[in-house]
Amino acid sequence: MGKDGFLTPKAIANRIKAKGLQKLRWYCQMCEKQCRDENGFKCHCASEAHQRQMALFAENPHRFLEDYSRQFLEDFLKLISRRYNTQRVNGNLVYQEYISDRNHLHMNATRWSSLTQFLQYLGREGICEVDETEKGWFIKWIDRSPETLARQEAIRAKERSERSDADREQKMLEEQIEKAKTAGKAAEAQYTELQRETQEDKIKLDLNLKTGFQKPLLKKAEPKKMNALAMASKMSAETSKGSSSGAISSTPTLGKRMSEVERLIEEERHKKQRLLSTFKR
Repeated sequence: MGKDGFLTPKAIANRIKAKGLQKLRWYCQMCEKQCRDENGFKCHCASEAHQRQMALFAENPHRFLEDYSRQFLEDFLKLISRRYNTQRVNGNLVYQEYISDRNHLHMNATRWSSLTQFLQYLGREGICEVDETEKGWFIKWIDRSPETLARQEAIRAKERSERSDADREQKMLEEQIEKAKTAGKAAEAQYTELQRETQEDKIKLDLNLKTGFQKPLLKKAEPKKMNALAMASKMSAETSKGSSSGAISSTPTLGKRMSEVERLIEEERHKKQRLLSTFKR
């Protein structure tokens, strides 16, 4: 019976099956060949090409195992760092996305026999934060790249600088408060109880006020403006007052003048008497 043609339904179905994902247990990592069923996998294992690859693996199995494990770890971490970064995610969800690539490296070729063992290894090595819940194992990638570490260090340095500035301002504020309290205590008057040691001592009270009161400034009264009638009445009053005082003061002057006249009259009378007496002789 001849082989099915390229466009026959059976050939098209075989190509569609070949494009899809097959069972992992029917995949040979050494030969990188995917078998469709158990019979095909047995036939492949009995083939001469597979036997040659297994002979190479038998010469140094540790090297092949470590290379596959390292490549699987790098691919898995590359996926989680690009897809989820530092978010907490279910480990099985990441693994399903990883194996969705047909050409991925299979876990059965690594040193980890199960996904749980692989996730526990990530937690022990400090690559991811791993915790087990009722919904399965959850992982969170820890970014330790040089760029991220430098960025985190810059953020911490900025926080330390801001914290030191805030502490310095707080310290200066506390010092100013202490100075204000000290100045207030020095200026505050201290009142003590009146006490005397013996009954003979006298209690002295100092009532001198240290703080003087300023005298209020007195404004000079401005002279009031007077009208013409008021000024005339004031001048007449001053004139009458001056005349009365002149009359009172002229009385002793008049008496003095009268005494001088009397003296002159007396002298004239004496002169006449002397002349008369002279003529009589």
